[in-house]
Amino acid sequence: MSDTAIQRVLIVVNSGPSTPARCAAPFYTATLLACMDAQVTMFLSGEAAQLARAEVADNLYAATDGEPVRHFIQQAKSAGVRLLMCRAPGVVIDESSLIPELDEIASGGELAQMIIEYDKVLSL
Repeated sequence: MSDTAIQRVLIVVNSGPSTPARCAAPFYTATLLACMDAQVTMFLSGEAAQLARAEVADNLYAATDGEPVRHFIQQAKSAGVRLLMCRAPGVVIDESSLIPELDEIASGGELAQMIIEYDKVLSL
């Protein structure tokens, strides 16, 4: 990037186990943006919140004979991407089943605030 201010990018991830072919792309995109010096936050919303569960992330593949989604999550984290998961009202979360790459469990209100504040918002 140029000498301008750092771009803050929010990626709202909605794809989950029912659409495995779509699950790696948001993390790949986040990794690329972070490598271009963007400050990237990913927010796992709806079905995508299941990607924060180790059992899902380790056993879900976007492509036959490809890497599990966890591989793409780890690449994004290595590039400095922040990973949040939506806290659904009334849903009990077993935090011991979550991946260590997850930075925070956040609310829909926090998502709304980020949408207003960030420079770019993508929904993937």
